[in-house]
Amino acid sequence: MEESARDQIRSFLKEFGVRADETIVTHLAKNEDVEHLYLRITLEDLTPYDEHVSISPLSLTVEGEILRTKTS
Repeated sequence: MEESARDQIRSFLKEFGVRADETIVTHLAKNEDVEHLYLRITLEDLTPYDEHVSISPLSLTVEGEILRTKTS
């Protein structure tokens, strides 16, 4: 794989990570009663593959829990 493609992948994932972090932090700040979140992140391949080529679109799902830690 060419380095430029890897750079594009890293840039794409970094942008997602920053935006997701900001969104989750804002959600928790606005909803102080939320003690935990169960989240699912799904990567969906939207590439319009030629229907005559047998390529399975990529797919990735990650699930996890975020626990709010209470400070005294």
